[in-house]
This record gives sequence, structure tokens and C-alpha cells, in this order.
Amino acid sequence: MRQFDLSPLYRSTIGFDRLFSMIDQAAGLEAAPSYPPYDIERTGDDSYRISIAVAGFSDKDLSIETKENTLTVRGSRESPRENGAAKPEMLYRGIAARAFERRFQLADHVQVTGARLENGLLHIDLLREIPEARKPRQIPIGKAGAEVGPQVVSTAQQAA
Repeated sequence: MRQFDLSPLYRSTIGFDRLFSMIDQAAGLEAAPSYPPYDIERTGDDSYRISIAVAGFSDKDLSIETKENTLTVRGSRESPRENGAAKPEMLYRGIAARAFERRFQLADHVQVTGARLENGLLHIDLLREIPEARKPRQIPIGKAGAEVGPQVVSTAQQAA
């Protein structure tokens, strides 16, 4: 069995850090599900888009849920027999219409900002918003003569 080292890709991704760890784990156990196919693209510095091919599904057949750092996309089409219509005679079925559930692990502070169904593709937009307290900040460097060291408070000042 071939082993793939994905560690060089870790440096070039922001927002999907756990995704590669999960790929490493899944490669050792069993093949990851391949339906429906999807793309993950970076649309900005801190924004991403997941596009999932859901041909034949309507917005009523799909559900998107986020819980903690997991994004779950489910799809389930009802058959024509279930909704009262006559079942058509299929000569060839090439468009998969089976139910699916696809899970994505999101990095910390990644939020789903929207989703839309367009031309058989479900686009899910994500944005990574780092809290102000977690953002890097610039520390000013003082001059040697202006350096302020620790101040000692005398007992006379404490009594006052």
C-alpha cells in the first residue's frame, strides 16, 4: 500500500488544519466516501467555499447543519412513488440519487456565512473570523534611555 505524506500541505492551508489529519487517519483505515464529489477553494485571505455536486437534488432535499467544529451536509430525495406520482420506467440511471451525508471538520473560528444551490452545485461559503484577542499584535520597542523598569511602592505610599 502506498503512503502519502501530506505534511507539506499543512503549511499552505489556513482554516482546514484538521482536514488533513482526518485524511491521514482515514487513509489508514478505509477509503473515504466519494459521493457526492466536492471541491474546497479559497476565495479570499480568510474565506473559503465548499462546492458539492448534488445533481437532481432540490433545496428541500438538502440540509446543512453545524455543530461545534463539524459541518454536516445531508441529502435525501423522495422517490416518485412516495409522493403519489406514478413511477417512471427507467431505461438507464446515470444520475445518482441516493441519500448521502458528508461531514467536514472546520478549524477554530470558521463560521458558515451562507449556502446556495446553483446549477446542480451546492455552494457553502465559510469565513474565518479570528477574535481580536487572538490576533497578533505589534509590541513597541522602547529606547535604552527611556526604559521603564518595575516600580517599587514604598510602605509610606501604601499607608496613604
